Amino acid sequence: MSTTALFFTLIFVAFAILLSFWQRIGLEKDIMIGTIRAAVQLIAVGYVLQFIFQLKSWSLIILMLAIMITVATLNARKKGKGLPGVSWRIAVAITSTEILTMGLLVGLKIIQTTPQYIIPISGMIIGNGMVVSGLFFNRLKSEMETRREEINVYLALGATSKQAVSSVMQNTVKASMLPTIDGMKTVGLVQLPGMMTGMIVAGANPIVAVRYQILIMYSFTSAAAITAILLGILTHRLLFTKAHQLIDHL
Repeated sequence: MSTTALFFTLIFVAFAILLSFWQRIGLEKDIMIGTIRAAVQLIAVGYVLQFIFQLKSWSLIILMLAIMITVATLNARKKGKGLPGVSWRIAVAITSTEILTMGLLVGLKIIQTTPQYIIPISGMIIGNGMVVSGLFFNRLKSEMETRREEINVYLALGATSKQAVSSVMQNTVKASMLPTIDGMKTVGLVQLPGMMTGMIVAGANPIVAVRYQILIMYSFTSAAAITAILLGILTHRLLFTKAHQLIDHL
């Protein structure tokens, strides 16, 4: 794509701004900020990746992954606002997911141990973990608001804190995994996924692109399960005081 063609894509942004102004939605400023940030961030990442790909330094690869995990954690923790210690729990869940998933991909020699494979695939896995974490805490707060009295009844009847919220945690884990599972059911029918589309546009054989997309979708399923279940294990104690009483609010 030429620079001129890339410049013309701003037409789509202008169209969104005009519609927002016309309907008085008030998102013109947010759209402009998002447009500028997206361009600056992506261009910066492009140069950084080019530098890392040339050096092939593992220390730089690990640093890049650490930055990705940190940004993902900071973004996902917004959904868990009000819960103490939520940041390190999200970081542990996403990091564990990344290590386990990439460990299998590399250990089974499914992908090559080069920056060109490690960084993009890790980025997608970490991003998926971030989304799952956000969904987890959104659903957890909703469940706790609607089932507070039920949980207190369980506690009054002698249930432990873990037993009292077991159903809540099961529903929360399930809800945070479902979008990934639903995505697998419709992939290729409703839309062509980003990685597959990118490879095809870049000139790759469609069958090769499909194979890599299958790899990503299957990895996402495992990553979603690991992230959600780990968060469930690490988070349930945050809902109670040291005396095993339900906290006042989330």
